[in-house]
Amino acid sequence: MLIVGCSHGTHLAKSIAKKLNKKYHELEVTKFPDSELKLRFNTPIKGKYVILVQSFYENINDCVVETLFAAETARDLGAKEVILVAPYFPYLRQDKRFNPGECISLRTIAKNIDEDFDKVIIIDPHLHREKTLEHIFRIKSKKLTANPLIVEYIKKNIKNPVIIGPDWESYKWAQKVAEEIGCDFAIMEKKRYSARKVEVKLHKKIDLNGKNLIFIDDMISTGNTLLRAIAALNKIGAKKVTCFAVHGILVENALEKLKKAGATVITTNTIPNKTAKIDVSNLIAESLK
Repeated sequence: MLIVGCSHGTHLAKSIAKKLNKKYHELEVTKFPDSELKLRFNTPIKGKYVILVQSFYENINDCVVETLFAAETARDLGAKEVILVAPYFPYLRQDKRFNPGECISLRTIAKNIDEDFDKVIIIDPHLHREKTLEHIFRIKSKKLTANPLIVEYIKKNIKNPVIIGPDWESYKWAQKVAEEIGCDFAIMEKKRYSARKVEVKLHKKIDLNGKNLIFIDDMISTGNTLLRAIAALNKIGAKKVTCFAVHGILVENALEKLKKAGATVITTNTIPNKTAKIDVSNLIAESLK
């Protein structure tokens, strides 16, 4: 088994290889002057199980092309099997044609992954209408979850927690974490009165007195949903707020905005950033044994 760190997977790949006591190789990726990608394996591939570790954040389209090029090259060089480990996987939200003429990007990227890989492993994919990876990919697939790691972190570091889901889409995350911790939870729900007037409130009465409020979701992107939820809870006396997420995408100054709102943000390191306090490398390593 050869663990290969792609350009956005090196932060995890080296640790995964060490935990598995397997050889680590870093993919050589450069660009031509016109920004076309060029990549190279500097180690023998023939006959090996090649694990490509790539997390799709920031320059996502470059990451996609690089990963497909790497998989095709590994096969051409004689790899016995090529597996994609994608701590964060992109293009899952566009899983149907919402408006006439739109690309169903999930379908397109899945076809390419099916063609170039033997198996794909993803941590907490952002699924909506498609409930399992088996409905997306024809190849073998495995969905991992960082929930137990988040639960462990909360148990060790936060007393008297109450779990809050910032919207109904986060219901399953909030409920599972609360059940494993053994604490209460609630969900924020939106009531729209007009295009500009939206009320956000808890879906049930809950005692917040002396509690540490924990928002939890699979990802934080712009942070706008969390900001609305925090503002609503501040009106009813909430003080200390911590926002947990598996994937810290954190675009459009989301982290700065959440800090300004009085929130602490903690994520896993599926995407490396200042908030990545929870390590998923062992979770991935165990899945490869």
